[in-house]
Amino acid sequence: MLITFTTRARYPNITMFGGVALQLLKLMGRSETVPSAIEPEDIPDALDRLRKGLTIEEELNAGSQPTDKSDDEELSVGIGTRAGPLIEMLEAALKANVAVMWEAA
Repeated sequence: MLITFTTRARYPNITMFGGVALQLLKLMGRSETVPSAIEPEDIPDALDRLRKGLTIEEELNAGSQPTDKSDDEELSVGIGTRAGPLIEMLEAALKANVAVMWEAA
C-alpha cells in the first residue's frame, strides 16, 4: 500500500510506502487511520512529537548500524531521512494555516 500526503499549502504531494507512512503517523501521535488529516491547530504538537520520536529512533538505531559496508550491500535509508519531506510539508501547512491530509494512493 502507498499513502499520499497532501496539503493546500504550496508544497508538492508526498507518496510513501504504507509501513513508513504509518510509522511516521504513530510518531506524530496520530492514529493509523487512512484516510485522515491533521488540522492546522494540531500541527505544532504533531511536529514536536515527530521530531522527538525521530531523535529516539535515531538513538536506538545508532548502535545497530554496521559501520563498514561492502560494495554489494545496500545502504538503508533511515526513517529520519524519509521523514524530511513530511516535516517540510507540515511546516509549510503550519505557515499557511491549512490542514495536512493523507489517503491510500
